[in-house]
Amino acid sequence: MRDALRRGIGTGLAVMLCLPVLAGLAGSLLPAFGYLPALGGTELTLGHFEELATQPHILRSAMISLAAGLTSTLLALVVVATFVAGFAGTRPFAFIKHLLSPLLAVPHAASAFAIALLIAPSGFLLRLVSPELTGFLRPPDWLIPNDPLGLSMISGLVGKEIPFLLLVMLAALPQLPLANARRLMSALGYGRVPGFVVALWPLLYRQIRLPVFAVLVYSSSVVDVAMILGPRLPPTLPVRVAQWLADDDVGARFLASAGAVLQLALSLFAIVTWIGVERLGRLCHRRLSSSGKRLSDDGLLRLAAAAITALSAAFIFAGLGLLALWSIAGLWPFPDSLPASLTLRVWGRALAELAGPLATTVTIGLLSSLVALAIAIGLLSRSANNSADRWLPVFLPLLVPEIAFVFGLQVLTVVAGLSPSIATVAAMHLVFVLPYVLLSLAPPWRALDRRYEQIASGLGKSRFKILLTIRLPMLLRACLTAFAVGFAVSVSLYLPTVLIGAGRVTTITTEAVALSSGGDRRVIGVYALLQALLPFLGFLVASLVPQLLFRHRRAMRI
Repeated sequence: MRDALRRGIGTGLAVMLCLPVLAGLAGSLLPAFGYLPALGGTELTLGHFEELATQPHILRSAMISLAAGLTSTLLALVVVATFVAGFAGTRPFAFIKHLLSPLLAVPHAASAFAIALLIAPSGFLLRLVSPELTGFLRPPDWLIPNDPLGLSMISGLVGKEIPFLLLVMLAALPQLPLANARRLMSALGYGRVPGFVVALWPLLYRQIRLPVFAVLVYSSSVVDVAMILGPRLPPTLPVRVAQWLADDDVGARFLASAGAVLQLALSLFAIVTWIGVERLGRLCHRRLSSSGKRLSDDGLLRLAAAAITALSAAFIFAGLGLLALWSIAGLWPFPDSLPASLTLRVWGRALAELAGPLATTVTIGLLSSLVALAIAIGLLSRSANNSADRWLPVFLPLLVPEIAFVFGLQVLTVVAGLSPSIATVAAMHLVFVLPYVLLSLAPPWRALDRRYEQIASGLGKSRFKILLTIRLPMLLRACLTAFAVGFAVSVSLYLPTVLIGAGRVTTITTEAVALSSGGDRRVIGVYALLQALLPFLGFLVASLVPQLLFRHRRAMRI
């Protein structure tokens, strides 16, 4: 009876967690077909799709989004997989892992700004070699970033996807017989990379497939990175949908809804295409396994993977340093490598304007992360095998394009008469924060030795008391880290904040992205740097609190 009740509660929770996405999709689909009584749409029609088809270069916008998603995901996955295959368990692996870990806290928009300041025609990289090597005394007329093919956007996405995919693989590696497989494949004459691919890659990929799909969907539907680094004539499809949503003409909502449905279809097509790539990869794996080729000389391949992985991290760190330098730069004309003077005047002016958005960002981040952590603890404590596998509905927001259902939720909030507020935006953030918090907390929750709880249970302690006095104290660092991950996700959310907040709830991220079309790099540096620093503070708290609370208990500080 108790197990049946627990399963019933679990099913109910799963359905509730699906509701925001399903309701948002319904709120986007119905207006796309002309039904939105609040704006006078009472009859079903295909006219809005016809209007969408007549938009200039709409096919090009869609194809750039699709190509960027597939290309960036494939490149990041190949680089990380090759690096893990060649170096897992070695000293360079530990070094680069520690180098990449802080990048998880950097919001996508901040990393995009960092890359833009490096590669722009008047950026730091060209300043280093001008005019001695290039002869440029003024910035060249190059369309970088915002190139028509979206190469700058792809590079920015790859730089952020590499740390995430590495973290996912690191979580899955302990479940693989890595050491035994290494010895076996080495005895058979295989190199490190081909031996890993033949023996372990199918097992590893099976565990990371869902996060890979999430990366693919995000990359093909991203808005903030596309606004900063992506093409502008025409922009990508998600950016165009966001522009239609911001149009003063309320009739453009129908066009935006049709565009959101097209983006949903585009992301589904990207997933189908990726499944085709998986089957091709499976065929190649089968042929490699049966060919008898050992490919023992893979040193150059391993070196290239390590170099690209480290370079991607160094590139973003250098860009963040450049953001800090621009925020205090005085006169800095091209082609000077360094500013002529330093000043805090921009910080003084910007901080007065940032007080409101900064407080709003922190409040929304704290609310959504705390609630997400509480829900994640509740879900995991009710899971018999201490895993997050049964809570797949939680991850639905990661597999559906933001633009496809957040707009529908905006429509529903308007119809329901809910005014934009910190509470409504925090509730929207919770939909995206919860999956990441659950993903972060599930592995340490599952790894905790259950004998501690069994001893407490044998002493007559209730399940709730065991949770409060045994499991949560022992998992305090893991809980704080999951909270920090959720806070970082909340800080980085742009589209849900803009749509649900309706321009009345402004955060650091919305203000920073709004400045992307401006030319004042000093102000952009201040906003983007603050956006990057907030998540770092969350992780700093997660690191320091256990050290302080358990300063007399060495084992609890690890």
